[in-house]
Amino acid sequence: MIPKAVSSTRRAAVSPRRVPVWTKTVWLALACCFLAVMTAHAQISPGPLARAHQSLSGPTQCTSCHALGKGAAALKCQECHTEIAHELAQGRGLHARFQDKENCARCHSEHNGEDFGLIHWEPSLKDFDHRQTGYTLEGKHTGIECGKCHTPAHISAAVRPSIQMKDLRRTFLGLSQECVACHDDPHHSQLGQNCVKCHNFTDWKAASKIDHDKTRFPLTGLHAKVECAKCHTPATPKGQPRFTGIPFAKCSDCHTDPHRGAFAQSCESCHTTESWKKISGGRQFDHSKTKYPLEGKHAQVDCIKCHASANFKKPVAFAKCSDCHQPDPHGGQFAARKDRGECSACHTVAGWKPSSFGVKEHASSAYALEGKHAGVSCDKCHLPAGKATRYKVAFANCLDCHKDVHSDQFAQAPYNNRCEQCHSVKGFRPSSYTLAQHQKSRFPLSGGHVAVACGECHAGGRAGYPEKVAAYRFADRSCTGCHKDPHQGQFKERMAEKRPNGSPLGCEACHTVKSWTDLPGFDHSKTSFPLRGGHAKVACEKCHKSAEPGGKISEASFRSAPTACSGCHQDVHAGQFTKGGQPVACERCHTEDHWKPSLFDHEKQTDFSLRPAHKKVACNDCHTNFRFLGGKQVLVYNLAPRECARCHN
Repeated sequence: MIPKAVSSTRRAAVSPRRVPVWTKTVWLALACCFLAVMTAHAQISPGPLARAHQSLSGPTQCTSCHALGKGAAALKCQECHTEIAHELAQGRGLHARFQDKENCARCHSEHNGEDFGLIHWEPSLKDFDHRQTGYTLEGKHTGIECGKCHTPAHISAAVRPSIQMKDLRRTFLGLSQECVACHDDPHHSQLGQNCVKCHNFTDWKAASKIDHDKTRFPLTGLHAKVECAKCHTPATPKGQPRFTGIPFAKCSDCHTDPHRGAFAQSCESCHTTESWKKISGGRQFDHSKTKYPLEGKHAQVDCIKCHASANFKKPVAFAKCSDCHQPDPHGGQFAARKDRGECSACHTVAGWKPSSFGVKEHASSAYALEGKHAGVSCDKCHLPAGKATRYKVAFANCLDCHKDVHSDQFAQAPYNNRCEQCHSVKGFRPSSYTLAQHQKSRFPLSGGHVAVACGECHAGGRAGYPEKVAAYRFADRSCTGCHKDPHQGQFKERMAEKRPNGSPLGCEACHTVKSWTDLPGFDHSKTSFPLRGGHAKVACEKCHKSAEPGGKISEASFRSAPTACSGCHQDVHAGQFTKGGQPVACERCHTEDHWKPSLFDHEKQTDFSLRPAHKKVACNDCHTNFRFLGGKQVLVYNLAPRECARCHN
């Protein structure tokens, strides 16, 4: 404008190729001003702004972010970022958790260049601790990618204008913590929008937090086990499940009347929510006011068992048990009785078992129960169990019921398997078989046998009978039929000798039934070594010893006992009186009656006569020389002095 004005007023005076001096001066001044401003801005600004804040670049824009006159550069971030200011004011979101809420630059550093990122995640966006936002991720929310929730679609229209981020896909602001912000409300606002009152973050369908007791219809009894959808049904075929407006004042609002109007009373006057079949104790239908009071187990029977098809108006016969209970479980076995087998004669309403037909009543039958029979349960005799049980059973003989434990040992006369000859109903043991009866048997008891318990002889597994069958008939009634021969056949010839009646002597050839150690039948004088003198007083085991150390005398070898003195006695003379390498018989000097005095004849058996005065001298006055022979000190007889001077002064 100015150049044109100047040129029009001075067109004639100015050369078309020449620029006026004042024009150059103006342009020079403008250039200087521009350079001055640019130099001042470069000196004031700490660096270029990030790309998001490029619209605020320039020396005239500083006050858009910074407040002047407050010393340190005070930031005015919240004047633009009103969405953050709103959350800080309400104490919500991530920024509200920081102590220095006004110091945005602590996390969002500016003037670091156009490409510098303003948001930094610690330690990373993937590992960000969501609890810092005030909304902890629980259950199925855990592990979901951020972008699944933080999407523009989940930001409400009311919040969008306040968010400075133009690309809403890049912001984490604007989301509500309400479930319906992300999820559709399947209940269509019937129950409000606080989903966590009933549901949890792990299983939506479980509705584990719902407390029906706080509603107008607390769930009790079996109602507590019913699925929600059974009651909360849609009002229309294609509608949504109802959670409000469901009638529940009467049972018939949900349930059909199974009694078809037979009772005017409400359902709860007889029933409870615990079980339809269980009549309420406090509000029970009083059957005692009917013609048939319910007693005993009848009180526990389901109504439908008697009132078929739940028809309570139809009369039910009840004069006899058989009016209801069919068929006859006993198959007509009692039909011939005067009462035609009426159940109440043996049973009560308290229970079918046990029968009221007891021991007292059984006495009126053909078989009175006595002794231990009175304690036997009915089903032990009346078999088989179940509907085929027989009540008319044979009872003439014990074996009609009991197994013969003796395996027919008493089948012949005089017993003929009549158990009562030895036993009674008081008990199978002890037997009533007496000692007097035993004396009439083929084996009368005497001596030690009288005191032996029956089971010691009549044991299982003997005389060819099985292990569980006690033997009572013995073909071999000799001692060895029961007792083991401890002598192992050493006396079989002796035992085979006959009695006058022709039976073998057996053990009684030496022993008696009174005592095993008493041997009246054994005569040692008839052996090759008759017992005389001191030998007659010696105990048998001193000579007859077992081959095993500590063994019993019954195990000793009786036929191999030594007969020479040296076989039992030790040579106290240590071999001084041997001849030809063999010991001289002890009986040359000693007798069986006693060891001392000796029978030694000094006149005949030595060449040193004791006559006359020496005959009165004691042996040990002359024989005084001892030597160690065979490990012991022994008196040596042939060392006695023969010279007078050796003994006399």
